[in-house]
Order: sequence, then structure tokens, then C-alpha cells
Amino acid sequence: MGRFQVVITDCDHSAIKEEMEEFARIGAEVVLAQVQEEDDVIRSCQEADGLIIQYAILSRKVLENLPKCKVVARYGVGVDSIDLKAATDLGIVVANVPDYCMDEVADQTVSMILALIRKIVFFDKQVKSGQWDFRAGIPIHRIRGKTLGLIGCGKIGVEVAGRISGFGVKVIAFDPYITKAPEGINLKEFDSVLKESDIISVHCPLNQATRHLIGDREFRKMEKRPIVINTSRGPVVEEEALIRALDQDLISGAGLDVLEKEPPASGHPLLSKGNVVLSPHMSFYSEESISELKRRTAKNVADVLTAKWPESVVNSDVRGKTRARF
Repeated sequence: MGRFQVVITDCDHSAIKEEMEEFARIGAEVVLAQVQEEDDVIRSCQEADGLIIQYAILSRKVLENLPKCKVVARYGVGVDSIDLKAATDLGIVVANVPDYCMDEVADQTVSMILALIRKIVFFDKQVKSGQWDFRAGIPIHRIRGKTLGLIGCGKIGVEVAGRISGFGVKVIAFDPYITKAPEGINLKEFDSVLKESDIISVHCPLNQATRHLIGDREFRKMEKRPIVINTSRGPVVEEEALIRALDQDLISGAGLDVLEKEPPASGHPLLSKGNVVLSPHMSFYSEESISELKRRTAKNVADVLTAKWPESVVNSDVRGKTRARF
């Protein structure tokens, strides 16, 4: 048996090569359990010094029944599947990889903006159905001179701003957690961003403060009938309110990589709207980003087990009271 045991509760990757390489450095045994249910996680992780999770839910009940666990790392950015307070109370470090797919998400965001403004998906369907007439998509407006409003001005938002500014687009942003934006981005109040933007792009995490951050009230504040892009988390935008906004012509279109419930049910209203571009929660993906994610997630666990702070600690209040005793 290795010096440490690390359990990967679940993952949908085809291999765990990068993880195995990282854990070999510290002499850790790796167990791929492929479990998500509470009781299965508890049973499979009794001897685990560290956990890597993807979709498993780590409630207080689960964490309280993992006596040796010192660290949990999630493949990805969001950690709403982990009871952070319980982890902190128990001295368990929680880590994530918040920036592994910045390029991919920023590229996806700008691609959706261009596809909607230039009506690329619409025209593709027209041409393939035998219709060759640009007038079917009138009107189309120039992108230069438009204003992009970012809801959230973290690393991905900044990457989007850098890309879109090359098209002559002005960038404004709302982010209550920063007081100074990078050069080229003007910080505004939330309602001002809604009012002034031709394009609104969501780049904030999902938490109690941001769930349904954009709903009926917010759509009514959007004076310029913007395009709305969400490559963040589905529940940040209230889906029923979004559908109403599309039906009432309050917005010009939407580009969505995420939904409140994934995948959408057959017959879902968004599936039949010509001014909506959808992708299956894949903006994070490239071969390179997945390899980076796997390696950095494993390194977060390995660092804690060898008495080092990982690259990204989510529950920073755990400092000074960790089970790892450092």
C-alpha cells in the first residue's frame, strides 16, 4: 500500500494518466471508485487521505464520515457540490482549478457573439435547406462600435474583453468584488451595464448571491435589446425569464453553453428559437485544457498531502486548523 491513499470518486475521463504521474511522485496509491451517491462515497473513501471529485456530492454527512480525509480537489472551477462550511469545520482543505480553461471559454464566448450577430447558424440552415438569399436574415448590424457588458470581470471576463476589443467593441463590466478593472474595461453599476450594453456576457460563479441574478426585472432593464451570452453556470440566468424575454422581444438573441437543467428536455422552448445558439456545456473543452485540468487537480491533492498549500484553496478559513497539520 502507498504512503497515502487518494480516491477519485468519479470522473468521465477516458484515462487517469496525468493523475497517476502526479501521485507517483509522492508514493500515493490511487483508487478510481466511480461512485457518486452518498453511501457509496462513504464506503469507498474510508481510508482516503485525499479525494478528487467530479460530480459526486460531498454533503456534511459524507465529510463527517471520512475520518482520514485531509483534502478534496474538484476537477473544474465550481465547488457548489461540496459543503464548504463542513469541510472547514472538519479541517479539510478544498481546492479547485479556477483558470484551466480560460482560453477555451473566452473563445467560445466570442464565437457565440459573432455567430449571433452575423447570424451564421441561421444562414447555415438556410443554405443547407436550398435557400440562397441574404435578405432572409435582414437586419444584420455592424459589430464595431457596440458595447459589451461583462457580468463578472475575473480572468475569463478579461480574456473575453481582450479578444472582443479587437473588433472595435467597447467593454464595460459589473463586478462587486473588484474596485479597479484592467485597462480597457470600465466598471459600472449592475443596472448601468444592463441598460448600456448591446451584448451581455455572464462570467460569474454560481452561489447564493448569483442564482437567478438575471431574471424578469433585469431583462426589462436591457434598453438596447442585447444579445445575452452565458458560458458560466446555468442558474445564474433564470431560464423561464429568459424565454419570456425572447418571446417579448426584450433581447435580440441568446448564446447558451449552460442551462438550468442539462440536457434540455425534448420540446424545450429554447430548442426551436432561431435566435438562440446552444452548445452542450462544452466551452471548457480542448484536449489541452483537459490534460492541464487533470494534472493540476492531482497536484492540489499531492501538495496538501506533502504539507504544502495548493495552488487554489477555496475555503481559506481552514488555514491554521487543517487535518494535514500545516
